[in-house]
Amino acid sequence: MSDFDSEAPLEDDWNDRGDLAWNEFDWERYLREQDEAIQRYLTYYEALRRAAGRIDAVAEQMGWEPAPADEEESETDPMDAEEKPTVFDEGDEVYTLHKNPVFIATKAIYLGLRRSWELAAAAAGRVPAPLAVGLLASLHCGEEQASQAIHALDFGDYAMAVSLFKRALSALNQSLSLLSGPDASRYQAVADYREDALPRLFDLREIWLRIIHECREELNRPVDE
Repeated sequence: MSDFDSEAPLEDDWNDRGDLAWNEFDWERYLREQDEAIQRYLTYYEALRRAAGRIDAVAEQMGWEPAPADEEESETDPMDAEEKPTVFDEGDEVYTLHKNPVFIATKAIYLGLRRSWELAAAAAGRVPAPLAVGLLASLHCGEEQASQAIHALDFGDYAMAVSLFKRALSALNQSLSLLSGPDASRYQAVADYREDALPRLFDLREIWLRIIHECREELNRPVDE
């Protein structure tokens, strides 16, 4: 950093930003709160994992149910767009990708899948090494592609979001394929994990397909609307 040219044009760009309202410690506290939201979702999900309609039930526990029509924001919003809270405002209105319900659900379900697989594959001989590595790689790929899709969703790029969710679904299908191979019958640890993992993977698929459907509805909406 000592070699940085203080006379470079970039200096003015940084000066124009002014002082940010939050420092790194504020952001660390914020990120810890979002980590807690993921853990909370996973706790609700585990408690309801055998219930029908668990995706919607967990969403309700998280307080994500849509507000009634009479409580929705009216077109004559007294708060102008310039006055609405931004990512650097104080208070509880800060929003980043980490607060997106689809992001939280995706991260939480994948967290449960990884934890269970790491426990299953920890002891030598319980799981064949190629399957252990391959499944972890496919889980990571699915989570990464879905996270990028949700990022595109937050930016309103619905076409890109659909493309990335389709990539996430491809990685998810790879996970399903690995769990449906001959090792699932030869290794009891794999069979046990498969029984627990399949509903979780299908829940992820259901969540993403819902979002893809909504994105396509937005893309097909007439411009004048």
